[in-house]
Amino acid sequence: AAKAATMDELRAIMESYDGCGLKLRATRLCFADGNPDAEIMLVGEAPGSEEDLQGKPFVGPAGQLLDRMLGTIGLDRSKVFIVNMVPWRPPGNREPSPEEMALCRPFLLRQIELVAPKLLVTLGNVPTKSLFGTTTGIVRMRGQWKELAIGTHTVPALATFHPAYLLRQPAQKALAWRDMLALKARIDVQAG
Repeated sequence: AAKAATMDELRAIMESYDGCGLKLRATRLCFADGNPDAEIMLVGEAPGSEEDLQGKPFVGPAGQLLDRMLGTIGLDRSKVFIVNMVPWRPPGNREPSPEEMALCRPFLLRQIELVAPKLLVTLGNVPTKSLFGTTTGIVRMRGQWKELAIGTHTVPALATFHPAYLLRQPAQKALAWRDMLALKARIDVQAG
């Protein structure tokens, strides 16, 4: 992954990688969606069934909610870059195992380095714990900005709930709305 100088090179490396068993059961690689030149990067957990079929992250019901959440603060997929911790769907939509995440981590880190976002948002427990290097859950981590060092890139990062969680727990949408407002405020500050 470290050898990839462009997103196209990284995609080709990931397409040919056979070191993660998830690839054997997945329909296709779910590489990324959005604008690789975006200043904002979102990191989810893993592809679901719709994502596995289309090869793009966040295209099912959770993705539709994510699009609405972004839209409320003036963003859309042309202004963000969206990836997952693992690019292949775990069977039965289970969480990726620590081993699977470790195998896929170099690809994610290289995606972050290549995009070099000015802001990063983790969506849910799995990417938050992994990227923030914590055992503290999303309920306590959400809404907090932290500086993350990702390879050669340092970026302010915000944790928020995964849209799929919000579909199951609609009462938590108020907290996610606060997080979106915090993201918007940070974008406005950086825009000057």
